[in-house]
Amino acid sequence: MTYKFILTILLFQATELFAQGRLKGTITSEDKPVPFASIGFKDLKQGVVTNEAGEFDLKGVAPGRHILQVSAVGYITYVQPVQIKASGITETTIRLTPTSSNLNEVVVSGTLRAVSKMESPVPVEVYSPVFFKRNPTPSIFDALQNVNGVRPQLNCNVCNTGDIHINGLEGPYTMVMIDGMPIVSALSTVYGLSGIPNSLVERVEIVKGPASTLYGSEAVAGLINIITKSPATAPKFTADVMATGWQEYSVDLGLRVNAGKKAQALFGVNYFNYQHPIDKNGDGFTDVTLQHRISVFNKWNFSRKNNRVATIAARYFYEDRWGGEMRWNKHWRGTDSVYGESIFTSRAEVIGQYQLPAKEHLMLQGSFNYHDQNSVYGKTVFLAQQTISFAQLTWDKEVGKHNLLAGLPLRYTFYDDNTVVTALKEGASSTNKPERTFLPGLFLQDELRFNSSHTLLLGMRYDHNSIHGNIFTPRLAYKWTPNYRNVLRLNAGTGYRVVSIFTEDHAALTGAREVVIQSALKPEQSWNANLNYTKKVPLNNAFLTLDATAFYTYFSNKILPNYDKPDTILYDNLKGYAISKGFSLNADLMFNFPLKLIAGVTFVDVYEKTGTEKVRPKLTEKFSGTWSASYSFRRSGISIDYTGNIYGPMLLPLQSEYDPRPATSPYWSIQNIQLTKKFKKGWEIYGGVKNLLNYTPPKNSIARSHDPFDKKVVYNPDGTVMPTAENPDRLTFDPSYVFAPNQGIRGFLGVRFTKL
Repeated sequence: MTYKFILTILLFQATELFAQGRLKGTITSEDKPVPFASIGFKDLKQGVVTNEAGEFDLKGVAPGRHILQVSAVGYITYVQPVQIKASGITETTIRLTPTSSNLNEVVVSGTLRAVSKMESPVPVEVYSPVFFKRNPTPSIFDALQNVNGVRPQLNCNVCNTGDIHINGLEGPYTMVMIDGMPIVSALSTVYGLSGIPNSLVERVEIVKGPASTLYGSEAVAGLINIITKSPATAPKFTADVMATGWQEYSVDLGLRVNAGKKAQALFGVNYFNYQHPIDKNGDGFTDVTLQHRISVFNKWNFSRKNNRVATIAARYFYEDRWGGEMRWNKHWRGTDSVYGESIFTSRAEVIGQYQLPAKEHLMLQGSFNYHDQNSVYGKTVFLAQQTISFAQLTWDKEVGKHNLLAGLPLRYTFYDDNTVVTALKEGASSTNKPERTFLPGLFLQDELRFNSSHTLLLGMRYDHNSIHGNIFTPRLAYKWTPNYRNVLRLNAGTGYRVVSIFTEDHAALTGAREVVIQSALKPEQSWNANLNYTKKVPLNNAFLTLDATAFYTYFSNKILPNYDKPDTILYDNLKGYAISKGFSLNADLMFNFPLKLIAGVTFVDVYEKTGTEKVRPKLTEKFSGTWSASYSFRRSGISIDYTGNIYGPMLLPLQSEYDPRPATSPYWSIQNIQLTKKFKKGWEIYGGVKNLLNYTPPKNSIARSHDPFDKKVVYNPDGTVMPTAENPDRLTFDPSYVFAPNQGIRGFLGVRFTKL
């Protein structure tokens, strides 16, 4: 009897083993395979990982109904019951939905053609609204502080205007675009990034290194392309309202409207208000400028035959900002009694794209912007107007292994102000002569894809500047992809920049210094090469992406401001050359559980050399780093975000050898933390603390803040400052000694609503 029982058990186990099932299939997303996805059953301790073709084969599965779970970095986890056959193979194809991961983002900034980020021969960094929501800010300018190698730089302690530095290069070398249109440049660089409604931003694309071959002047350090949402796919309604402990209030609204069957419209409003003067460092001046800003945006998308493109968008921006002595009001505007810097900005923009009804892919793009500046810096009045008209016709065609792109751009710039920049001297008198610049051009690009591993891109651009003449900018890019996990890119090319003095240095307009142009300024030219390596590393329960870049840029004819003479800025072309070189590394670590880590470091060596003298420019850090850590508690709907940056020492603009202030800045860091609670039906509440370390620059950042009009300064016959008992350090009023924001620790609270 015992032997019969044992024999029965053995036969039963053999039958069970023989009857085990098998699940085989493919994991895809948007008709593309998903490699390295994890497949398993929630009720069984079995699992495998897909290969590079997205295929998997799960053997030895007990027959019956099981809960299948599929997870992959960058995709929403798939959970579904599946019935496993007692014999044979159960086959399936599972389609995953992408999340906010940028691994497979479509980019256009590198080549002017919509391609996958991984397929682009030019390295393009992509940042989605999810990235910026980890540290909510009232403007894109502030939001870029957590992008590795990119630094929003304040240029004035009083009015808090600034620009964007990329890899240690000053703001004028960075081109900023909206939907690929070069409308944020020259005069508007300082203010153009404020007031772009965050709710309408689809993504921000950043290219580091010269891009003049495609985009022309100013794209020397790189470009920032702000891509707005399509009215056809944007949410029906979005709202984001935030307030801080400093009594700053911001409102961001977006609304999508269907206008019949063939048109959709997207409306956006961005509003920011701060009217509470604060002086925590005790220098008698506002720590942060008071601002009242509104921006209205409207974009239309029209449906056409064969899915041809037709869009038009417009934006109006107005801002009233002032900073200065705490007792200043508009009654003192332009006087020498109470010091203040008051800026009225009005700006209008129109951009559009229209695909011509032809067999060939012909795209007509155009933009127009008008910028009016009414500023007063103490008793110095600065009035300026600028208009930029831009049109471009591109032809895109694929011929065999060649992707050909050709373009005919035309740009017209009108600039007028009340400074020496547009003054025409005739004998003892001078008259005003606005600057009018015509810039027609031609660019050609050939992207040759030899096979799935090797891609070569060759480009050439010719521009004829009506002031500076003919300018050529060649370009070369090579991409080698030995496999899905590794991508190597080599880029080389030239860039050029035609100078607008307003963007060179805000100190030129503060009333503290006089602008002197020593000679006819020539366009700056640069030669650049960078090597980029991207590595994808699948781990047991995570996915690591490493992105490393080594870069080198050589400048000739660089425009340099000279501060050596008190109360004066001398502008001239560098007689030697300038170098910007360095290395950056980004790491993006995503886990199968809801934790995401991002970190980046950049090392930069920037210097100018004339003869044997090597000089490091002011306000340029050698080291910078950024990080972000995010974790979500899925059941409660709560997430936590910790973001921060750190900057190494910079040389600061001292007035003379007698200036007692430190010649270099310390290491400094701005860190933030945020909690977000998600509710049903699209509601979110978020809040946290900004500048956790309460870091602020030294209290003596503004020289002689007690005498902003230099009424007590005594000068020698040669124009130098005479030491006195009241002024032993021979200083004059100067707010340009600035490297970090004066705004200390503060709490914030906000609410968001999204209706899809």
